[in-house]
Amino acid sequence: MKVLLTGATGLIGRRLCRQLLEAGHELVVWSRRPAQVPALCGEAVRGIASLDQLDQEALDAVINLAGAPVADRPWTQARKALLWESRVSLTEELVRWLGARSQRPQVLVSASAIGWYGDGADQLLTEASAPQVEYTHTLCDAWEQAAKRAGSYGIRVCVLRIGLVVAPDGGFLQRMRLPFSLGLGGRLGSGEQYMSWIHHQDIEAMLQWLMESPDCRGVYNGTAPNPVSNLEFTKTLGKVLGRPTILPVPGVALKLVLGEMSRLLLTGQRVVPARAQEAGFCFRFRHLETALADVLQ
Repeated sequence: MKVLLTGATGLIGRRLCRQLLEAGHELVVWSRRPAQVPALCGEAVRGIASLDQLDQEALDAVINLAGAPVADRPWTQARKALLWESRVSLTEELVRWLGARSQRPQVLVSASAIGWYGDGADQLLTEASAPQVEYTHTLCDAWEQAAKRAGSYGIRVCVLRIGLVVAPDGGFLQRMRLPFSLGLGGRLGSGEQYMSWIHHQDIEAMLQWLMESPDCRGVYNGTAPNPVSNLEFTKTLGKVLGRPTILPVPGVALKLVLGEMSRLLLTGQRVVPARAQEAGFCFRFRHLETALADVLQ
């Protein structure tokens, strides 16, 4: 298949590109820095700065992973505007372009996040669960609705609500690794909030599976089958690193430092991938300790 990707130079996208190349697909990446694409994604991957560069080329599939990191900086109004532009506005532009083409791809696989559910407390959440309306839900819902409009053009649309990605060289785990390695780690707030995680190999495999499976459409949760509380995550990470985890971070301190963004750390979602499991997707890493050991040891 000839595949167009956005966000391919990020944590998930770089590995996904190499995986798709090994599977024999031809890849084009829409990027603000197209000259860097071959070095980051693979020498056979072509980078483009504008969608207009593909107007005369046929496409079989699109994978949309674009979006500025949501947890890198406090949610000022300027930061919220960037988060919206890099997710919702970019997806709207992509879908308009797809609709204007005479030849359209068979499928659009578009990323979302489990933040769509808002604060789920300890409720078990499947794709059929209702959300708690707050900032992350509003952002993710607009992102998803923008992608779903591609369905009106006869394109099969899959939306993947991605959890916390466990990877060796980026994402949330990279920020946690140093303090935990020094024995300075501990639970956040009460530690009761759930962390729905997924190993990077499983999320990459799921993206490819959704793209290649004609019967898949609609929303899927991109999480491992066994979410854990923050306290359990903390203890497991300490165990894998061989370090104590006795220094909790008070919720009040996180709220003072991070403001509204502290909700990402003090609330959570207990999400399970019900639709993927029902469809027969096979997870390689179902349990947290195995996943952490794979990427850290």
